[in-house]
Amino acid sequence: MKSFSISKNDSGQRLDKFISKAVPNLPQSLMYKYIRMKRIKVNGKRGEISLRLKEGDTVDMYINDEFFAPAEEHYDFLSASKKIDIVYEDDNILLLDKKVGLLSHPDETEYNDTLITRVKRYLYEKGEYDPKAENSFVPSLVNRIDRNTGGIVIAAKNAESLRILNQKLKDRELEKYYLCVIHGKLAKKKGLLEGWLIKDEKKNKVTVFTQPKNGAKEIRTKYSVIAENKNLSLVEVELLTGRTHQIRAHFASIGHPLLGDGKYGTNELNKAHGGYKKQFLYSYRLKFAFTTDAGMLNYLNGKSFEVADIWFRTEFLNGNL
Repeated sequence: MKSFSISKNDSGQRLDKFISKAVPNLPQSLMYKYIRMKRIKVNGKRGEISLRLKEGDTVDMYINDEFFAPAEEHYDFLSASKKIDIVYEDDNILLLDKKVGLLSHPDETEYNDTLITRVKRYLYEKGEYDPKAENSFVPSLVNRIDRNTGGIVIAAKNAESLRILNQKLKDRELEKYYLCVIHGKLAKKKGLLEGWLIKDEKKNKVTVFTQPKNGAKEIRTKYSVIAENKNLSLVEVELLTGRTHQIRAHFASIGHPLLGDGKYGTNELNKAHGGYKKQFLYSYRLKFAFTTDAGMLNYLNGKSFEVADIWFRTEFLNGNL
């Protein structure tokens, strides 16, 4: 038998979701069975699967000790690099400048050194994150950026901030602006690109259409040309929808692929401008534009944050590309 006291970071979760995180070794089928058999109780009473836990609740689990994972003596995230580029930090969130080449989350190619593992190490060494003191919460990224793209990523330090920002991201109450370099010069220096996008999961590639298609998602890409140089254009982009590879595929679909983009551009075009192997795309500015209550994060509303050092902007403006 083991008891869990529900902390602020645990509150608001459904009972079954909390158990899945707090006792990962317990099979889901057994979890539901034990809830029905009253071997898992909340405040001494039978717990319903959909019950929302509150801070101060006690969850008692009358189950075999084998299901309770032993305390970790070593944390994998301590193997991550200490290098972390912070744009902004307060008690609730971190805004991070993820560099090109760094994964946001672990995958089959890299497990230890990613943006989220660096965040965990940073907060652990600051004394703001103690895995032993948490039943179910871990610092988490709100948004993610592809390995080959750099820019601002939000990390939540507590569960309430994570819940709020996940909803704000879903409701499009975060404005994200990108800088990119595209091949060619656009006839209209400001505009709105509209289309429909279908993703091929196997190829991890998308196709953009000018008319609605079955299974396609609408995309809207707002842009403004900042400067032009040697048949290249430096463009600011605001994503009005956030689809996979949206910026890269949308500009390629109108004949202006991003410089350095091997997936949606061509080697011939890229070789003509130095043969760059990485795409010229950066999520450089973020604005909190809440239209509904943000609870404990209302203080962020209207604030805008920007990355000062973008690897290709200065080079472009100085005519070196």
